This record gives sequence, structure tokens and C-alpha cells, in this order.
Amino acid sequence: MKKNIVVLTGAGISAESGLQTFRDSNGLWNGYDVYEVASPRGWAKNPKLVLDFYNDRRRDVKNASPNDAHIGLAELENDFNVTIVTQNIDDLHERAGSTNIIHLHGEIFKMRSEINERLVYPILEDINLGDFAEDGSQLRPFIVWFEEPVPMIEKAIQVLYDVDYFIIVGTSLQVYPAASLLLYAPPYLPKFVIDQKIPSIGNLSNLTLIEKPASEGVKILKKLLQN
Repeated sequence: MKKNIVVLTGAGISAESGLQTFRDSNGLWNGYDVYEVASPRGWAKNPKLVLDFYNDRRRDVKNASPNDAHIGLAELENDFNVTIVTQNIDDLHERAGSTNIIHLHGEIFKMRSEINERLVYPILEDINLGDFAEDGSQLRPFIVWFEEPVPMIEKAIQVLYDVDYFIIVGTSLQVYPAASLLLYAPPYLPKFVIDQKIPSIGNLSNLTLIEKPASEGVKILKKLLQN
């Protein structure tokens, strides 16, 4: 029987693929008030700005490739049952070969009705004003914005109920509710945190800290799990 692994990933894992991170001083959101481009009120105020912003993000992701960290996590499926819980909206885990992925904050290559979150469609190019869902409403990015609920968090919590290792890669653990997953992990559960700057995580038991960039850290992790 393969053991079960849950991996929580954040922007730090995709930074090595050239995708800027949310909290970098020169990062993705620099020059924007976050609520202008990632909130329902920003959408109501200036939907074209929001669409243009995410159209740019979609192009960035199309031009990026999975790095060794994405590939290394996908390779864990050779020996473990792996669930990736990601805060990232890119598809680099999928392209690396991971097969069981929970996207907490949505997906850049999907769009949805602005009034019915269940009407979801694939999108590879731009979304424009005047592009409508079948219910007649404007299409918007399939992204969980600030001030919106995170519907996939319950599924992510559930997978922690039957797991042998919990691994955190490339996240500041400052965005909730994703960061709260660490608190749902049972105290006896072996936990690994990989980041080039380990975030503040309090006094938790069974914790292994790997203060390395994601690609290096995942290589170290794989050796530890083989022992």
C-alpha cells in the first residue's frame, strides 16, 4: 500500500519558472492596489482593468514551463499517493505530470459567469468585455478573489484526515484560509516546510524545515522520504 502525501504549494514554487510572486517588491501586483484587480468591488468598478490584468497573467503562464520542483513532486506519485493543494492559479503542476490537484484560488485557464459560479468554461486566450456566458452574463476569470469564499478549502481539509506526510512548498503562510491547513494537520503527522525563507509557523511538533529554494528543497525531501 502506498502512503498518502498532501503537498500545499504557493507562489514560491512557480517563481523559479519566472512567474512573479504576490509579495515580491517587484512582484506581480506592483503598481496595483490589490483590490482594484482581485476583488468583487474592483470588478464592479472597472471590469476591463481586471480582464486585462488576468489576460496578462494568462500569457505569462502560457510562456512558463514547470521547473524541477513541479517535476519532483509529480515524480513522488511513483511511490506515494500524492494530493497537491495549490494556492497557484497556473497549470504548472498539471504540465509537470501531477494527477491529483486541488486549486484553492481558481485556475487561469478557466472562466466563469459573473453571476453563476457553476458555469465554468476553458479559456486559452483573452477574455474581453462583451464575452458572455450562456446565462447572458459577462464572463470573468475563474479566480477566487479577496473577499470571496474559498469553496475548495473544505475538500483540502478532508484530505488531511487520511495522510502520512504533509509537505509545504513555497508559501508565506500569510494568506488564509490556505495557511490554516497547517493547523488542521494532526500533531503526530510528519510535516516538512520548504522555502528559501522559512515562514513563521509557531511551535509545531514533528516538523522538518528545509530552508532552500523549491527545486533544491524538493530534491532533499525526496531523499528524506526514501529513508
